[in-house]
Amino acid sequence: MATPGSADGLNHPRIQRSLRSAKLLIGCFAGLSLCTLGAVALLRNHHDLVTDAVWARASIVVAASFLMAWFAARTARGHSPSYARLRFSSGGMTVAIAVIVALPGAFPAWLKVEQAVCGVLLAGVVLIVNSKPMRAAFAARAH
Repeated sequence: MATPGSADGLNHPRIQRSLRSAKLLIGCFAGLSLCTLGAVALLRNHHDLVTDAVWARASIVVAASFLMAWFAARTARGHSPSYARLRFSSGGMTVAIAVIVALPGAFPAWLKVEQAVCGVLLAGVVLIVNSKPMRAAFAARAH
């Protein structure tokens, strides 16, 4: 039986569960981001709710979520560079979201709430992909 740190570690049930959980969280993040962009489009004539900054942020987040979904899919197939990219992008987006939520007046309250939910989803991804068993499974692949 493979252990999380062995060369065959990606096939370990714990690692497989972790990868499925990360992909699910990223899927929820992508779905929420896409719905938000749809809401932005529908509310485009309400300038108190949808500013140029909201358009830009919503578009960037959708693109980032799809990119992370691609990284996660490739990570699940054992692609080490995608694993590194997933670790970096999920951490970076979580920090960026925290800044967006904390900045006073930069974005409307409804977008900050949506971004906070996205941040919680991505915090879960960060915890999963940076866990010791996950790092060990990919470190074993590098040797």
